Order: sequence, then C-alpha cells, then structure tokens
Amino acid sequence: MPELPEVESVRLGLADALTGRTIGTVGVLHPRPVRRHAAGPDDFAATLVGRTFTEPRRRGKYLWLPFDDGDAVLAHLGMSGQFRVDAAGAPLQRHVRVRVGLDDGRELRFVDQRMFGGLSLSRGGAELPSEIAHIGRDLFDPELDEAALVARIAAKRSGIKRVLLDQSVTSGIGNIYADESLWRAGVHFATPADELRPGEIVSVLDAARATMSAALAAGGTSFDALYVHVNGESGYFDRSLNVYGREDEPCPRCGTPIVREHFMNRSSFFCPRCQRLH
Repeated sequence: MPELPEVESVRLGLADALTGRTIGTVGVLHPRPVRRHAAGPDDFAATLVGRTFTEPRRRGKYLWLPFDDGDAVLAHLGMSGQFRVDAAGAPLQRHVRVRVGLDDGRELRFVDQRMFGGLSLSRGGAELPSEIAHIGRDLFDPELDEAALVARIAAKRSGIKRVLLDQSVTSGIGNIYADESLWRAGVHFATPADELRPGEIVSVLDAARATMSAALAAGGTSFDALYVHVNGESGYFDRSLNVYGREDEPCPRCGTPIVREHFMNRSSFFCPRCQRLH
C-alpha cells in the first residue's frame, strides 16, 4: 500500500492540477469507490458539481481534496487506487471508477483495479476531516511535538516496528519504510520500544525522516503499475532500497546476507549483523 512518500508525490501532482479549479461534471462509473456516501453515487456526483478545489492536503498516508466552502473529498487509495489528470478526450485507462471534469478542460480520474480504496465527502473537512482526526501527526508535520512522540514510543512494550506501523502514534510509515528506517538506525525490528533509550528512539525517527525524504525525492517506490503519479509515471526509489525485498542479498553496509522473517502477516527484512536483537 502507498506510504507517506507515495501519497505526498500524488498530493504534489494534484496541487498543480486542481488548486483553484472548479468541477463541471462528475461521472461515477462504479458505485463501490463511493460506497461511504450513504445517499448513493448519483447524489455524490451531484453534490460535487460546481465546487472549487483549494490545495490538496495530507496527513501520513491519508489524502484529502479541500473545497473553498469548507468541505472536502477524503481519498483512500487502498492497495491500487490512483489519481490521473488527463485531457478530457484522452482514452480511458482500465479500471477508471470516477471521472471529474474540470473547468480547464482536463479530467481528474480515480482509477482503482481492486477497489479497496474510495472517495467520500467530508462535511467541514477542509482543514482536517473528522474521519481521520485520530491519525497521529507524521514526521514532516510542522506541528509535531517530537518530545511527546518519543515519550509515547518509549512507553510502549511492543516491538519498535509494530509501534512505527501504528498510525495513531505517528502516521505515514508502512512496512517498506519501517524496514528501511530500522536498518538505517541499526535497530532490530522486534526490539521492545520501552527498552530503547530516548536517544535511540530519536535516531529511529531521524532515520525514518531521512529515508522518506530520499524516497520522496525519487518519487516514491513503485513495484508495479498499481502505484503511479498523476501523469502516469512511476517512482524509482525501489532501486535504492537497502533491505526491503532483498532476502539473501549482501547488506550494503557489512555484506552479511539480508534475512526475511514473517511479521504480522507480512515480512520483515533486516541485517542480522547490523541489527542484532539484544
């Protein structure tokens, strides 16, 4: 699933395309992506027509498209959701679910092969949709209280990776960037958070911030065509991954073969020498 760098890459593309644009038409081609709109897809479409976008916003992995009237469209990309911005007459991509005609002649298209994602109208959600108010601030949020975050992490008995994946603690970090960040910090994923010193927790957070900054500069991580930017291009941070997906390959730091272990119905990749479990 997209993590913070991928969602931020999409947000930046949408900011260029949508800010100040007014919706002229909306077509819902499949009802499932707007299933959270209780009044149905036709009402969802009618409710959006005539509204004007302000700059798209993000918290962690969550993206929303605010309107100048104070409401917003909350977007959940799921495993395969994409936003594309195309000329109105451009051929439709496969799996287009929602089409939004803009006043400059282009179309915003929501594409979702597996349809685990979706769009919903958040009343009064332009500043922060109430549906995601419980989500923790991410590591790039200027209002993040890092000292409070470190203290909260230090009070957790769970393994540090499990804590990093808890979106209510800090948002935006998923499986890929957790593994990469812990490798950069030299910390084993199963180390109990309450056994780390505050300075070690700060090192983990700094490593996560640096890892995601590098990923953002590369446009995110694309393993397949399910994650692309609004212009259809792929991110290429997968070429820079140090441990994730590199089982049995040499650690870039010490040469020890990378190990994969099962973790929460997925996998953790780490270097058994650089990231020893004490």
